[in-house]
Amino acid sequence: MALLIEDYALVGDGRSAALIGRDGSVDWLCWPRFDASACFAALLGTREDHGHWKIAPAGAATTTRRYLDDTLVLETIHETPEGVVRVLDYMPVEDGTHLVRLVEGVRGRVAMRMDLVVRFDYGSAVPWVSRSENDDLRAIAGPNKLVLRTRAPLKGVGQSTVSDFTIEEGRSTAFVLSWGLSHEEDPPPIEPRKVLSGTVDYWRSWCRRCRGGTPWDAVLTRSLLTLKALIYRPTGGIVAAPTTSLPEQIGGVRNWDYRFCWLRDSTFTLLALMDAGYIDEARAWRDWLTRAVAGSPAQAHILYGIAGERLLPEIELDWLPGYEGSRPVRVGNAAAQQFQLDVYGELFDALYQAHQRGMRADESGVRVGRALLDHLERVWREPDEGIWEVRGGRKHFVHSKVMAWVAFDRAIKFYEEHVADEEPTAGDETAVARWRAARDEIHREVCDKGFDRERNSFVQFYGAKDLDASLLLIAHMGFLPQDDPRVVGTVEAIGRELMHDGFVLRYDTSGQTTDGLPAGEGAFLPCSFWYADNLIGLGRCDEARALIERLLALCNDVGLLAEEYDPVRKRQVGNFPQAFSHVALVNTLLNFSRAVGPAKERGGDPDAAGQAGERPVMLPHAAQGATS
Repeated sequence: MALLIEDYALVGDGRSAALIGRDGSVDWLCWPRFDASACFAALLGTREDHGHWKIAPAGAATTTRRYLDDTLVLETIHETPEGVVRVLDYMPVEDGTHLVRLVEGVRGRVAMRMDLVVRFDYGSAVPWVSRSENDDLRAIAGPNKLVLRTRAPLKGVGQSTVSDFTIEEGRSTAFVLSWGLSHEEDPPPIEPRKVLSGTVDYWRSWCRRCRGGTPWDAVLTRSLLTLKALIYRPTGGIVAAPTTSLPEQIGGVRNWDYRFCWLRDSTFTLLALMDAGYIDEARAWRDWLTRAVAGSPAQAHILYGIAGERLLPEIELDWLPGYEGSRPVRVGNAAAQQFQLDVYGELFDALYQAHQRGMRADESGVRVGRALLDHLERVWREPDEGIWEVRGGRKHFVHSKVMAWVAFDRAIKFYEEHVADEEPTAGDETAVARWRAARDEIHREVCDKGFDRERNSFVQFYGAKDLDASLLLIAHMGFLPQDDPRVVGTVEAIGRELMHDGFVLRYDTSGQTTDGLPAGEGAFLPCSFWYADNLIGLGRCDEARALIERLLALCNDVGLLAEEYDPVRKRQVGNFPQAFSHVALVNTLLNFSRAVGPAKERGGDPDAAGQAGERPVMLPHAAQGATS
């Protein structure tokens, strides 16, 4: 049985990632890409049947772990009555596709045990295992091959490979597992300590570029490292999480594949990267966006594969029992075919914010944008599935309409600020006039149909009484000022009705839901960060800081957050680690600590004018918490 979600740590190389449990077991790994089939799938099944790789003391031990400072190298310390052992787990960034596990004796003499159970295709395919001429262990099934290299003794036990060895003080034993195609030569061997040094240098060099200045810079850096680990280096695409089907409610059916790239996360991700000093990563993400959406505007998707793939059929893996019995286990995501208006606003806001920071759009990108706007003019009045990808039917979601407004608003601003001085054509002026008319019409409609005067709050969709945490983004999009009474009333209503046990829910799923799914889920963590952002904007910084501290306390022992938190069971739920949770964390820390943070930048605050591409003004630490 898998461990608690928060008992896992992440190591990665910019192509894939492994989840390693507190007990030393790799229970999830997809090779050679984040979205490939898993060769270790015990996270969603059992270790004996579905694959894992465990290295730990043979007897009882007390275990602690951490990342080496400013790296993704995981250090696990096992203390036993006989001695102390250190295990370093890492995936070299520039040396192919390897997972290295280096076992070092710190004190005394400790008996160790290694168990390797390889099961390709999400635990369904038992490989053929053999030895090479160099005595390397080779496991092959279909197109996949794993090669294990070690000097420790190996033996087969049933359909697994084990090693019983002893580690003494000052000695070490390395295990290197490498992926390759079965029809090609074995992956070349690597020198574990040499690549360890290179891996440490890579991550620390990357971290030195971080621009922090918050009261929580260690947490900020760890979140940015996690985000970096979820970037697929060949394309710049950022996966929402490296896992699939970790449940939003233990034992429930809200289990989705998150190993893809969502357009809705675009602007917040760009701002988090740019404002923290990572322009190259932001530019790669911007370039991925423009490639992914290129094509017919009517065929634009809400999510894509990490290389921009559009065909992401959703299937269920019935041989996997699911995390703690949470079924079905899904791969692929049918939400890719949904219609969601908000992605147009995300796309145009991301491109606008990038352009403001010196990332000039090329002519091809401008043409794609014009085509998308032409399409949006025709479809913005239609209902959609909304930001939460509901499966209970389309509605006129308020957040979706606000984001359609954002798309036209940012296009107009781009034209006014960057195109108008270049002798605009009559066609340009006609198009901008249409965009202004659409922007104004959407604004009037949302304020008329999406605001409930009796409740003094915006609502989830036209004519509803329900609230929705996405309404917390209204001011941050520049749709209305933060201090507008309608925004203030919405924030207060959400604080009263969607705040449960100190955390904000996406919407009420306790009774009859509109999402087409059974009731119940944890608190979606970005929503609580959005609430903190509103408190900051309203000058309620003591409350904001208290909420931030409560949220940061949810991070596990190595600083990672899942998608949601279950305040009843007091545990993390949902896919893990979740990029959007860490993006929201980064932006909120910057919002709290800077005079002009991501929320003000995105919302078009006048104080942010002229600061594009510059480091935002820093508040003195003594003043933090007193001024927003």
